[in-house]
Amino acid sequence: MDKGELMEMARFAEQTDRYEDMYKYMKQVVELGEKLDVSERNLLSVAYKNAVGVRRAAWRVVVAIEQRKDSVKPEIVQEYRKEIEKELSDVCDEVLNLLDSHLIKKDDDDESQVFFLKMKGDYYRYVAEVKSGDARDDTISKSQEAYQAAFTASQNMKPTHPIRLGLALNYSVFLYEILNDSAKACTLAKELWLSDDAAEPEVEEDDS
Repeated sequence: MDKGELMEMARFAEQTDRYEDMYKYMKQVVELGEKLDVSERNLLSVAYKNAVGVRRAAWRVVVAIEQRKDSVKPEIVQEYRKEIEKELSDVCDEVLNLLDSHLIKKDDDDESQVFFLKMKGDYYRYVAEVKSGDARDDTISKSQEAYQAAFTASQNMKPTHPIRLGLALNYSVFLYEILNDSAKACTLAKELWLSDDAAEPEVEEDDS
């Protein structure tokens, strides 16, 4: 299929809530090597966000059951958790590879740079949620590095630009949930929402 057909299939998959199909179509679009416009970029984000989102939600439920020590045998719960963690990591690794190989380009415009660097920080954050030990520490470092690179790239954007606001919001989630730095997260959030022009900003939603 050519790019037009792939995009049509991705939109159709979105309408039918077939996000597994949607992200596979969008992966093929990215691998064509052409620059994505805003609508294509947003479809890519929606596809992977939903594919990962259902796995993050499932992981949280399984962890809660594991901690409650319900009637389900511990070894069954543990095995199922590991299966979900692998699926989640595989999908995140796929989008991270697309970002590094095709989407994050030094000569790109600021908006695209910030969008994709923020996305990189987000997906490393999702992986960090299910990792432990040295693997988690390494993933946290990569997530923070991507967020900081996004902030650097966003210097010429208005503080109230929706993508820059989304970056600040997601980074505050990273600080609070991953680094357990509630003070810094709250400070960043206050700076975000107390901005003079930040009334009802159109910020991209994040499942945290």
